[in-house]
Amino acid sequence: MVKLLNLTHATLDESIRDRPKSPREWWRYREDPMPASHLQTLRAMAYNNAWANHRLLAACARLTQVEFEAPRTGFFPSIQATLNHILIIDRFYVDALEGGTLGPAAWADLVPCPTVSELRPAQAAVDRRLIAWCEALDEAAANRIIHVHRGTRVQKERADRLLLHLFQHQIHHRGQAHAMLSGTSAPPPQLDEFFSVAEAPLRAVEFNELGWTEATVWRE
Repeated sequence: MVKLLNLTHATLDESIRDRPKSPREWWRYREDPMPASHLQTLRAMAYNNAWANHRLLAACARLTQVEFEAPRTGFFPSIQATLNHILIIDRFYVDALEGGTLGPAAWADLVPCPTVSELRPAQAAVDRRLIAWCEALDEAAANRIIHVHRGTRVQKERADRLLLHLFQHQIHHRGQAHAMLSGTSAPPPQLDEFFSVAEAPLRAVEFNELGWTEATVWRE
């Protein structure tokens, strides 16, 4: 038993010998390049984001303008305000990924698209930009430092980490808009699946509208 314990401790010591010991060293350890297999996941996230926006905004197109603007419970006070927030923050971060300096000018107008008919093509356009950026991803690009202009300072983030933040932001606020739809005449669409194989037929029409196939997303 003693020998076994000693062996186990030795093995553990060997496994952690090269791990960072200080907070600063640990942070550098966490910044190691993301495995190449994750590049496809990031690309798929960009496609899923665009598809989810397409499906959600198609549902919102059934709303009256009064319903679209009506006060509701959420981080933002209406479906209109919530979906416009998604749009302007997408523009902010996609511009940064592309090397731009748009910065806070992105939200100079908090509701750039007051109607769903204006919002749908605007959101689709920035979704296509994000997909194009992710389609060009390679290991070097995923590890590139992105400069995010915030007016008084420039935030520096690794590209893959910034993408994950952006996807999380989109999911968070899209979920709120989805919940708000429950109190309207338009039933909220299903958004809780991630391109499962079994449900491919249920999104085939939308993929056709978007100009994609399953093979486009998965590079098959």
